[in-house]
Amino acid sequence: MKAPGHRDARADADVIGSAKIGPDLGTDQALARVLRDGGGQALLDRLAETLPGADLTTLLLEVFRRRALRLTPADVMRRYGTDRFAAPGSVSFAALRRAEDVMLAALPKGFDIVTLAPVLPLGAHWVTGGVDPRNVVATIRGSEVAADPTNGLALEAAVRRRNILARSPRSAELVKLAATQRVTRGQFVTGPVSFAHFQLLGLVTAGRDTGDQEFERRHLTQHLRFAAHGLIGCGVGNVRLAITCLDDAASRTLLAVREGLAGLAGVEVTDAPERESGRAYYRGLCFKVFADAGDGDMMEIGDGGFVDWTARLLGSQKERLLISGYGLDRLAIMTPGSLGPATP
Repeated sequence: MKAPGHRDARADADVIGSAKIGPDLGTDQALARVLRDGGGQALLDRLAETLPGADLTTLLLEVFRRRALRLTPADVMRRYGTDRFAAPGSVSFAALRRAEDVMLAALPKGFDIVTLAPVLPLGAHWVTGGVDPRNVVATIRGSEVAADPTNGLALEAAVRRRNILARSPRSAELVKLAATQRVTRGQFVTGPVSFAHFQLLGLVTAGRDTGDQEFERRHLTQHLRFAAHGLIGCGVGNVRLAITCLDDAASRTLLAVREGLAGLAGVEVTDAPERESGRAYYRGLCFKVFADAGDGDMMEIGDGGFVDWTARLLGSQKERLLISGYGLDRLAIMTPGSLGPATP
């Protein structure tokens, strides 16, 4: 459970906020009604499981073509005014761009800034992070709209690590990637700092286990130092790094990280053993990044930790991956005058 006054950086949910697939009474009831009126369970099974993907795409393209051709300008205007996914962002472009520029300038040397595609292969968020497919926006062409840059960065890191391993099967050569991306999430959210689509900065560091948790200690310290320097560079007040050890082995990593972060002005490193979210998403250790919003409240800006995504994508338990993400809209909001249209 989050402490009072803490607000999430990623649309009122952790990166893992919708990871578990569980019963959704409203969705189940709606599906039952549709099946009852439209052809029954056999139709759903045929579309979802036995119809080839290319044939399903052909069918859906024609369905949506026909629906689109029936629409009038008034219909499109009406939808534009009510569709939360289509509305422009509420944070000014100038403030958002400033936050993005400052954070990117704080990136440590060695990170390759990638321009990610706006979509990923269908199932990418589920296969990597266990995110319920109902909470991402699927397309009719067998893809899904990006919900977090770290998923796309992880796929790209896995491709690069695979190429490295093809040349040298035991190579520990690192892949460090970063990207900013406008992302969209399907679940409904409310609140003044929650958005249907928003800008995230994501970082991933991929490599190989070299023993004695050297990878974990070294790169976790680097990600957290980046977070602290970046936020302070944006002009926020104090920064809190709340770290949660998910197993006993991670305790040694935490001690080393504390030493590596010692002496950073305005930065507090705390233990957060009470954290419940993220335990099914991360492995070993995870963290949250909070920034002083200027009113004594701490706004959550970032989230990260170790995951097993590249290990599973490449079929090797020796592979290591550290991810972190930062909500640039929320960071921009912390700059006075950032809401509303930019001042000329």
